[in-house]
This record gives sequence, structure tokens and C-alpha cells, in this order.
Amino acid sequence: MKTFVPKVNLDQRKWHVIDADGVVLGRLAAKVADILRGKNKPTFTPYLDTGDFVIVFNAEKVRVTGKKETEKLFMTYSGWKGGEHYRSVAEVRARTPERLIMHAVHGMVPKNRLGARMLTKLKVYKGTSHLDKTGTAIHAAQKPDPLKLAK
Repeated sequence: MKTFVPKVNLDQRKWHVIDADGVVLGRLAAKVADILRGKNKPTFTPYLDTGDFVIVFNAEKVRVTGKKETEKLFMTYSGWKGGEHYRSVAEVRARTPERLIMHAVHGMVPKNRLGARMLTKLKVYKGTSHLDKTGTAIHAAQKPDPLKLAK
């Protein structure tokens, strides 16, 4: 018996697009992390990056349950004395809603160089679509497949 090691073929990676409108943040992050890692494929290997690309839009409309909107806090630290800053989910959503999804997905991928490489395949946008300044879709050339999630 020999161990099967899949070849990481960059041409076989698909692009998925997800609308985050009304979807619970944790469920969205778990599904996105599985796609980024490649756990939805039969060739999943824990130490290889066999996952696909994911585009998430409507980041500001993602839903959190319970009292997380006001009670859950995100901490940042500048490195200086007294440089800790705490922000609630509502404050982060108002300022940079993309960071909510990025932070949640970051917690669900490996904490090493492999996980950092997986996170580069995640594109998060606020707004109803992923359009550039000219009005054309940014990732139209990749022909992403829409992915439906339960709300």
C-alpha cells in the first residue's frame, strides 16, 4: 500500500461566491473555512493547500446571534503602553465589516504558514456586489459559482 498524495494543481481550483445577507457569522465562517482548506473535496490532505477561492459580499449584513452585537469585544494592541483598544461587533461592523468575516475565518484555519496562504484565497467585500470603480465585476474573469447557504 502506498500513500496517495494529491498533486496541487492550481488550474483545478474553483471560485465560489457567497452572499452573506442574513447568514449567521459562525456558520458562514465554518463553510468558508472548509472550502478554503479543501475539506469539501475527496482529495483533502491536511498538510496541503487543496482548497478553492471564495468571494463573500454583503459583509455588513451578516447576522450574529444573542447579545454578541453589543457584548462581544474585539481587542487590538498597538504595542505601546496603554495601547489596547476594544471594539464591539457593532463598531467593527460600522467601520470595517470585512474584518468580522476575516476574523471568524482566521480562527478556523490552521495557525501556521499554510493557514496564512489559505486566507489569501478569501476575498471579502461590503456592498451588494463585488464591483470595481468602472462598474464591472472584479472577479468576473474567474467565473465564480454561486453558493447558497441557509439563512
